Amino acid sequence: MKNLKSVLCLCCVLMLCAFSAQAEMVAPEEVELIVFAAASMTETLTTIQEMYETEHPEVHLVFNFDSSGTLKTQIESGAECDLFISAAPKQMNQLDSAAAPETNPDGLDFVLQGTRLDLLENKVALAVPEGNPKGIEGYADLVEHLKAGDVLLVIGNSDVPVGQYTQKIFAYFELDEAALNQAQVLTYGSNVKEVTSQVSEAAVDCGIIYATDAFSAGLTIVDTATAEMCGQVIYPAAVLNTTKHEQAARDFLEYLTGDAADAVFEAVGFTPIYVPEEVTE
Repeated sequence: MKNLKSVLCLCCVLMLCAFSAQAEMVAPEEVELIVFAAASMTETLTTIQEMYETEHPEVHLVFNFDSSGTLKTQIESGAECDLFISAAPKQMNQLDSAAAPETNPDGLDFVLQGTRLDLLENKVALAVPEGNPKGIEGYADLVEHLKAGDVLLVIGNSDVPVGQYTQKIFAYFELDEAALNQAQVLTYGSNVKEVTSQVSEAAVDCGIIYATDAFSAGLTIVDTATAEMCGQVIYPAAVLNTTKHEQAARDFLEYLTGDAADAVFEAVGFTPIYVPEEVTE
């Protein structure tokens, strides 16, 4: 009887070891996924991070938020990045070998082909501090104030998307940025968050930012630019071909196109625009 008990105990130990080994074999590998994203996505992606990591505890998302131009330069310089989300096609094109030569003059090749998609649309908004001290009513009214020299407007630098959209608005209204700068009616921010902060702090009379940033900062929007004024504000996203975690990056990008992420984006004013291709049998 004693020998039988010993055999049974040994069998139990072996079975436990086998189950433990099997569990280790099927346990998902922990992944640190590095996402470079436009600064205007800070609030939404931080919210989505909590949702995604709850569903996928093996994945830890690490975000680098900055202007798309800065992020593009960091990627080009060899910074580790798995997924890139730009606030304009320009910066993505500059990294995409499949883009037209005139949009990628250096022939850079960082985009993993087959993963690029247009994720979101935003609006370029004219926002004012609390109380709207200057009583600015819209872009047309802003133009008159700028010409009169009695307003201080904050805009993004020319190397960031929000600044580039602003330059298109100036061109639409036939405004000379150099002359406005000389007249000291302009001030600048290195990314959209810096522009937004100056408006929030009432350091300026108004600012040109994204509608989503105005919403997140609780600012009043007095006008939004039309597509005729500055084109569509499209946010492309793509996995980079330098990633060490291709499947994890693909999975997170797919999540960003789903209903749960869409609800977060829509809550602050983004418009999800990615439409999955229909599967044909």
